Amino acid sequence: MNEIQLKYGCNPNQKPSRIFMEDGSDLPVTVLNGKPGYINFLDALNGWQLVSELKKATGLPAATSFKHVSPAGAAVGLPLTDTLAKIYWVDDLGELSPLACAYARARGADRMSSFGDFIALSDVCDADTAKLIKREVSDGVIAPGYTDEALEILRAKKKGGYNVIQIDPSYRPAEIERKQVFGVTFEQGRNELNIDEELLSNFVTKNKEVPEEALIDMKIALITLKYTQSNSVCYVKGGQAIGIGAGQQSRIHCTRLAGQKADNWWLRQSPQVLGLQFVDGLGRADRDNAIDVYMGDEYEDVLADGVWQTRFKVKPAVFTREEKRAWLNRLTDVTLGSDAFFPFSDNIERAHKSGVKYIAQPGGSVRDDAVIECCDKYDMAMVFTGIRLFHH
Repeated sequence: MNEIQLKYGCNPNQKPSRIFMEDGSDLPVTVLNGKPGYINFLDALNGWQLVSELKKATGLPAATSFKHVSPAGAAVGLPLTDTLAKIYWVDDLGELSPLACAYARARGADRMSSFGDFIALSDVCDADTAKLIKREVSDGVIAPGYTDEALEILRAKKKGGYNVIQIDPSYRPAEIERKQVFGVTFEQGRNELNIDEELLSNFVTKNKEVPEEALIDMKIALITLKYTQSNSVCYVKGGQAIGIGAGQQSRIHCTRLAGQKADNWWLRQSPQVLGLQFVDGLGRADRDNAIDVYMGDEYEDVLADGVWQTRFKVKPAVFTREEKRAWLNRLTDVTLGSDAFFPFSDNIERAHKSGVKYIAQPGGSVRDDAVIECCDKYDMAMVFTGIRLFHH
């Protein structure tokens, strides 16, 4: 099959719509269930590239949670701690497969943004991963294959309408890619940059000591940025993205947005949040929303009399600014990646507040010296890759 007709394009008024191979060859994807749409396929194909590169770079199974053509989360399949299993709402599932751990991490880092995601998996989807997917609000999944049990589980989701796509892992696109905007055809060479150790060798700070775990996190950050709408910044810790700032016109706004998401990931692990007692039957999405508001400046929206009783068995104490700052000060050894250079040291100052210790960025700003000096002030290790990673 070299063509799939779609219901509509980005919006219902954009018709006709299809995906097809211009050269007449077969599409590298097969729809096993559901009727994926235009945006679903954009998320699926970008997500597949991300996870296949993560698998190649780390040797570990990988997953990503995509929303609106940017990843909300990305991770490799490292085991979950008891705390992570709890904040990702998977502590009732027992020991998970490495692929399921990767998706739990990718989905759990920013559960607010991942709501209604499109999933990409680097490996054949197993039953553990399918069971995890079935309980979440999601539009679909792409993977190189599915076990019989996993496919049966996924086909039962959304009353049989869940989108399940299989991709040929041997497929390689042409070296030149094209797209049209306003009737004008754009052409460029595909971004086939390999994110490897050689790219991460030019350390420009006084501190040049980077453990192997942080080097892996640097690869995860840069590969994630390669498929994130620019400007973009990515915070990573322990094999998973914990905060992604995408599509901002100002880099400091990227850094702040991603940093706030990283902060929220860490705050969810605080005793104040772990100790929240939700009313019986409250769904995961409603719990996520309640936690997000509780941790923010508008906490009264969930703590007001007559409101808190709908979410909590016991009224929580206010999570004060001082308590949050004290907990955030315990977040350390975070890695930060940027798809283009930092033009000002304010980005480093903001990153420091979220525990950043290791930085990978292209370099090349006229203020590189000021950025390096700020890193040295906090004993950070920063590498200049010399490579920009814009994606549009």
